[in-house]
Amino acid sequence: MTTVVSHTAALVGEVCTDTGRFAALADEWRRLHGRCRTATPFQSHAWLHSWWTSYGVSGRLRVVLVRRGGELVAAAPLMLVFRPFRTLVPLGGPISDFTDVLLDDDCAREAARALAAAVRAAAGGALVDLREVRPGGAAQQLHELWPGARACLADSACLELPAAPLEDLLTRLPAKPAQRVRAKLRKIDVLGVTERQVPPEEVEKTLTSLLALHRLQWSGRGVTPEHVRPRFAEHLTRAVCLMTAQGEAALTEFVLDGEVVAVDLTLQSPSLAGGYLYGAHPALRARKVDVAALLMRAATRRLDGTGRTVLSLLRGDEPYKHHWRPDTLHNQRFLLARGTRAAPLLWWCAGYARGRRWAARYVRRWRDGGR
Repeated sequence: MTTVVSHTAALVGEVCTDTGRFAALADEWRRLHGRCRTATPFQSHAWLHSWWTSYGVSGRLRVVLVRRGGELVAAAPLMLVFRPFRTLVPLGGPISDFTDVLLDDDCAREAARALAAAVRAAAGGALVDLREVRPGGAAQQLHELWPGARACLADSACLELPAAPLEDLLTRLPAKPAQRVRAKLRKIDVLGVTERQVPPEEVEKTLTSLLALHRLQWSGRGVTPEHVRPRFAEHLTRAVCLMTAQGEAALTEFVLDGEVVAVDLTLQSPSLAGGYLYGAHPALRARKVDVAALLMRAATRRLDGTGRTVLSLLRGDEPYKHHWRPDTLHNQRFLLARGTRAAPLLWWCAGYARGRRWAARYVRRWRDGGR
């Protein structure tokens, strides 16, 4: 079902609540995604629709659309949840590193204003909670133009590097660590590890290998529980098969002695690429292969000539990522409310989130001996 919720002389806002209708948006959504410079791979239709198919709850879909002359110029992929109060949140859930809305670059401000009105109408008395928005994301304009109570909070740390050849990235490191990386790459070449881009027709089979290697790699350690669940495998296979065919994802196999010993999945948008998931056989560790160096070299090779400007290490501030001296950014969280009912919820959520961040910093300082 699609319901018109706002209308101006040039722009019409509507809400899609039907899964079949959401599926039918694929082609025009893909065109809009390509016209939105801030879009990440997690706003692609293939990713979002697949996620909804595996994780969505019937009756909760709330995809807000804005059209100009019938053409899609803005979209906010949302759903209704109860926490315990009514809240509109982005599709994608915890397995998506970034969330955002889409705005056509040719009319971004006008489209953002219309989208704000349409989301406000769709929300009614519900709170709108947009988490993990990449800095500079399109949702920032939605926040700026929101006609009601609003708040902006820092969210998860996110590390990234410029899209550059590996030798350029090594200049970010001190001389000795850079020399060690070069030595490790020479050892990889001497061992005879080769890499191969997986064609679309082999993606499904290769994803099965990736997930098997990922489980093996983390055997006996703290694997992310969702990564070993059937619904995650179903979602990933459904989404990535489409995304690879559309240039929104790339799978790379690494072969040693005729056997696939590692597989890397990178997700891509017009402006960035990020390594989402990989699996590596423990035999690589036994042979002293530096998997991080192997993957980083492959990532920089893939970026060459694509026009993408960012190599994202995606969400998370894990120590191993800092080996490459990345830039640290923080995703943003936008809280939006309409009317007097939702505004108190907004301020409560904002205060609670700030309190939790303060408490986390206090605990870290205490563990570090008060430093």
